[in-house]
Amino acid sequence: MIRLLFPIWSGRQRLANLLRYCSKNSLLDQGIQVHAASLRMGFDFDLMLSNDLIDMYSKCGVMDTASLVFDRMTERNVVSWTALMCGHLQNSNARATLSLFFQMVFSCLKPNEYTFSTNFKACGILNVPEIGMKIHGMCVLTGFETVPVVGNSIVDMYSKCGRINEAVMMFNVLPVKNLISWNTMLAGYTLAGQGEKALLWFHRMLEIGEIPDEYTLTTVLKACSRLGKIREGSMIHGFLITSGFPCSGKAAIAGSLIDLYVKCGNLAEARRVFNQIGEKNVISWSALILGYAQEGNLAEAIELFKQLQNNSKQVDGFVLSSMMGVFADFALVEQGKQMHAYAVKVPSGSEISVSNSIVDMYLKCGLLDEAERLFNKMPARNVVSWTVMITGYGKHGIGKEAIRLFNQMQSNNIEPDGVTYLATLSACSHSGLIKEGEEYFSQLCRNRWVKPGIEHYACMVDLLGRDGRLKEAKDLIENMPLKPNVGIWQTLLSACRVHGNLQLGKEVGQNLLTLDGENPVNYVMISNIYAEAGYWKEYEQVREMAKAKGLRKEAGRSWVEIDKVVHFFYGGDDTHPMIDKIHQVLKEMERRMKEEMGYVHGVKFALRDIDEESKVESLRVHSEKLAIGLALCHGGWDEARVIRVFKNLRICGDCHDFIKCLSKIVKVVFVVRDANRFHQFKDGLCSCRDYW
Repeated sequence: MIRLLFPIWSGRQRLANLLRYCSKNSLLDQGIQVHAASLRMGFDFDLMLSNDLIDMYSKCGVMDTASLVFDRMTERNVVSWTALMCGHLQNSNARATLSLFFQMVFSCLKPNEYTFSTNFKACGILNVPEIGMKIHGMCVLTGFETVPVVGNSIVDMYSKCGRINEAVMMFNVLPVKNLISWNTMLAGYTLAGQGEKALLWFHRMLEIGEIPDEYTLTTVLKACSRLGKIREGSMIHGFLITSGFPCSGKAAIAGSLIDLYVKCGNLAEARRVFNQIGEKNVISWSALILGYAQEGNLAEAIELFKQLQNNSKQVDGFVLSSMMGVFADFALVEQGKQMHAYAVKVPSGSEISVSNSIVDMYLKCGLLDEAERLFNKMPARNVVSWTVMITGYGKHGIGKEAIRLFNQMQSNNIEPDGVTYLATLSACSHSGLIKEGEEYFSQLCRNRWVKPGIEHYACMVDLLGRDGRLKEAKDLIENMPLKPNVGIWQTLLSACRVHGNLQLGKEVGQNLLTLDGENPVNYVMISNIYAEAGYWKEYEQVREMAKAKGLRKEAGRSWVEIDKVVHFFYGGDDTHPMIDKIHQVLKEMERRMKEEMGYVHGVKFALRDIDEESKVESLRVHSEKLAIGLALCHGGWDEARVIRVFKNLRICGDCHDFIKCLSKIVKVVFVVRDANRFHQFKDGLCSCRDYW
């Protein structure tokens, strides 16, 4: 009898080995064949093989089939449940992981260390510390808290949920602290924006003799990068060299060093590190390319990208998405189109993250129709895809379309995350959809998985402020469960300026200066509210305070793309070779606007301590007007066309009125993207309805 059974059980083990091989190498077709063979051999309900099938289908991304195998099992053990939980987590469905965990607990099956660690990861991804604390409580009761893999997962969960103090407490009670424990704490501090503490912990780690690995060093370099601490980063670089650590052979470390020097403004050193790398990989290339792009050296960034293409390196989805992001930020539509054409030809171009970046690029370049066409053609969409489109509709002032998409997304069983809610609330705010915004905010507050953050409350303050409900907006700030930040007070102050509520504006301004007295934007906003109310003495006092602190506002910059060449302008810029012709065209437009529409300059937006004629001249050289003037020089104004101009700051009131009037007397449609949103000027009207 034993000899008869032996070949059968031997076949069972061979099937298990084959399934594990298919799982490891993501071989779905072969895995399906092994599944069919196991059914033919009568192993339909075999516990071990069913567990292996769940793992194989999960690793191949076929969660429907993995769940079907699980549902049909007549017997399940902790491995069965954990395999399906891991599968959902690996396939970006952390909610399903946690849901399964509680089903398993209610079925009276005890979790093991892998079950616990998997669900702590899910809590970290979803940022649900309350659920994580409940699972932590179960670990304490069952004794799993002391198991290293579980303890480290608890530390990681608290770190990712922003509960850094709880993470430290857990770290301190770990009976065994290994390198993973230290790395988790370093990453937690860095993620929480506490880079100084990350560096202190790194030194503590070295003092006790713990030897750092590649992950440790990349994390610490990232902390230095975020802090802008080039000295400390250089010391770590020196430590790597003196200790014989092969920087040039470690792609992640080389990339982190390049990123450090880029973020600290030392592109020369970043380039030197890059040139020393023997075998350059995509991480190194992308770090330097993005460095040049962020410094505004787009020509060098594009040239490096071309070198990367010619280097026979496989350009991955991260680089494609990053380059698309650069073109989107600078609204370089021609380069974006070229990158889109390139992405279609390479395997990584079909990745969903790349498709999302392409849609985002077209939206930020003002090509809404093209973005819609690509979005509708996407074979698969994730929550980011929908959020990108909702954000785009909101920025273009098409709030009803944003709401339609948000509802369609939910009907397609895609659960919105915090960013999606933020995009939807922002769209309601930009379009004046007060009732809808209140409804979605209430929905967010009831959501089990997503909790409203300070940005969501700021959106509601903006929504109420636009409607003139300033007291309600202030009450919301004072009664919300989160500590108010600078941004939310700035939002309320902006609403006070629009509605001319000087008394509340003074109170909000004081809160702003108490919170952040080193931010020049706060002084500008406060002085503007005094200026518009005619309180010039107070206006001067605020300006003098900023001047005494040596604070200067970021310079306004606008740009326009003409014949595939991007032209940048600053306020008062006289360096462009066509500047005389630009001024001539602008003066001609002003003359026609005055004659045909009675246009007058909004001199209240000019500097106060100059004469009236100089005020008019200073307004004429605002950067967005210079960009428009150049575009009008190329192609004229009697032919129907669209001129797209982009600006790094919020458009000023005078320029807004100027472009509105200009769109009435010429056939041109002007699309201006400022720091807040898109403005489409046509026939004397703006899509923002004069509130931005």
